[in-house]
Amino acid sequence: MTPDVPTQLELLLRLTAGLALGAVIGVERELQRMPAGFRTHALVGLGSAVFTVVSGFAFGGDGTDPTRIAAQIVTGVGFLGGGAILRHGGDVKGLTTAASLWTVAAIGMAAGASLYIVAIGATVLTVIALELFDRLEKSMKRRLGLADRARREAEDGAGTDEGKADDLP
Repeated sequence: MTPDVPTQLELLLRLTAGLALGAVIGVERELQRMPAGFRTHALVGLGSAVFTVVSGFAFGGDGTDPTRIAAQIVTGVGFLGGGAILRHGGDVKGLTTAASLWTVAAIGMAAGASLYIVAIGATVLTVIALELFDRLEKSMKRRLGLADRARREAEDGAGTDEGKADDLP
């Protein structure tokens, strides 16, 4: 049975929330010049909200388990995030971007489930983690002299793969 027009408008609001909240996090990633930025995060938030809405409204009923779609969102976004992780010499890049995509999927699911306060709160906490924690991390590295040591090691070639385990591709 198709939901009535007011219900469908409320569902559209959920999708809009997923899109907008994903976009907020995407702006931060875009400003950091990360490959997965504004549009990618916005679409992950929207897509997760759509899957959540559809699983709740289209596949409900006896003998169905709408939580299975939620589990598949987590798996699918994990695969998407895996594509954002790259290895450059001895460094692994993209872990934060992958984690932010995964988090945006969860935010989209919350928006799709009409948990707006949870979705907005998670968005704020994610931006705090990305922005404030980045500044905190840089400050701690400066205070501990780790930033200078990493720069010197890179200049000396100490950041090569020699002597490291080959457990990463």
